Amino acid sequence: MTDTTTPVSGPSPSTQGSDFSRRSLLAALGATGAAATLGLVPGSADAQPAGSVAPAAHTGHSPVPSPSPTPAAPVPPVAGLHVTFGADPTTSASVTWHALETVKNPRVLIAKDGGAYEQTVRAVAASYTDAKSGTLVHAYHARATRLRPDTAYVYLAVHDGAAPEFGTFRTAPKGRQAFRFTSFGDQGTPTMGKQVNGTYVNDNLGSPAAGDTTAGVESLSPLLHLFNGDLCYANLATDRVRTWSDFWNNNTRSARHRAWMPSPGNHEDELGNGPIGYAAYQTYFDLPRQAGQTDVTRGLWYALTVGAVRFVFLANDDVCYQDGGDNYVRGYSNGAQKAWLEKTLKAARADRDIDWIVVCMHQVAISTANNFNGADLGIREEWLPVFDEYGVDLVVCGHEHHYERSKAIRGQQDNQTRTPIPTVDALDVVDTTKGTVHMVIGGGGTSAPSNQLLFDPPRCRVIVSVSAPPAGGGKRTPTYVREDAVWSGTRDAAHSYGFAAFDVDPGDAPGGLTSIKVTYYEVSGPYGALTPFETFTLQRPRRDGRR
Repeated sequence: MTDTTTPVSGPSPSTQGSDFSRRSLLAALGATGAAATLGLVPGSADAQPAGSVAPAAHTGHSPVPSPSPTPAAPVPPVAGLHVTFGADPTTSASVTWHALETVKNPRVLIAKDGGAYEQTVRAVAASYTDAKSGTLVHAYHARATRLRPDTAYVYLAVHDGAAPEFGTFRTAPKGRQAFRFTSFGDQGTPTMGKQVNGTYVNDNLGSPAAGDTTAGVESLSPLLHLFNGDLCYANLATDRVRTWSDFWNNNTRSARHRAWMPSPGNHEDELGNGPIGYAAYQTYFDLPRQAGQTDVTRGLWYALTVGAVRFVFLANDDVCYQDGGDNYVRGYSNGAQKAWLEKTLKAARADRDIDWIVVCMHQVAISTANNFNGADLGIREEWLPVFDEYGVDLVVCGHEHHYERSKAIRGQQDNQTRTPIPTVDALDVVDTTKGTVHMVIGGGGTSAPSNQLLFDPPRCRVIVSVSAPPAGGGKRTPTYVREDAVWSGTRDAAHSYGFAAFDVDPGDAPGGLTSIKVTYYEVSGPYGALTPFETFTLQRPRRDGRR
């Protein structure tokens, strides 16, 4: 189905009073003495620009010049600024940036938008050494707490000697409130990082559309963005550190103003970067550590509650058969992730303040693309029965580089591929108490789209096993089995790039209906130009009715 309505901007942090907030932050920065070297101490008639020479007192003689100081090493800038939510998004958020050198006194100053300076948060340092280049990368995470729910904040990120960078964010609402979130996966970068015969080329599956999708997301002002894995494909790049830098330079346009919450994809698995390859991902993102996670698995899966929605982020390489990353890591958590998932979903369904369960992950249980990755039996075996048991409402994925969604599904056929069973034929309004809707949203910008490869009529290639590793090294060979895609709903075969926006309506009365209006937008040009492809509604009863 199609919808020709004009996109409507969602709620965004108020700009009223922002200038006052910025002035208060600069004033606070100056009051600490840290801004003196930047020439940023406001309100002082004696303030001099950094590096200026004060006039000599009049003595009748020419001033004697001071010896020239030894030039100091340049201070790295505040680069790649972005926000993630803390364990409680109503009261906590992390502001992160990175550098290739150590910095002094990294910190974030925070003000309520339109208000005065409130607090300074000292950043903690994290780092990894890229095994391919030997480059040491530092990230600085300022973890703000004691924030107010559903409140817009202005912040300033700085370290000694660097120009401050401003950003904004809004904390999550507490209780049943309306809000918007967005989602895409498989982005890459819009930049070219590899030189071949004197000409730069893109070597990480990026394209100019990788910049357009970021602009499109920002134009809708979501509270948070779900990033469904395969962020920048740095594992494919000649210079992995440069690729991550380009990724952040692109996405800071949005990610410094709202929480971008990721799940790891197979291309976040980088050879030599940690025991299972995720050290770069785990350094750049400050994600809530969960019970049962080790130093190796920290932050790879986690959950957040925003309003009446429980968001669950999974790391699918733990259960997938496909050999898709730089390391084959199937089973790396030894069951810890699945045990956590079952406990998390059980608690969510028992909580009468939570209506919706939304899962964000990378690899897929459904796909109608031919000669691409395909669906993975590992996900169908390990995750789908758990999703069914606890009534997951929505799953957003990437991995396949196109857009499609399933009918509501619950249960599986007793066959080799464990084919999901559709339970609701309706596509415009879907009752998610009867089944889970899966959305493949993998058109975030990659130069290898799969929308031109869709089976007609819909079919699915399912990876059911892989071979032993070749003796000389290389990937395990997958075995595919085809099935009729009885669960197939809608697909966008005409356009490669886009993302989905989700508007949560909590409803009016206890026990009444709550809904999520979903719009998938095609990104059709520069500056994030958007064209709605389809709009549909998910609905279910609120869980705060009579017992």
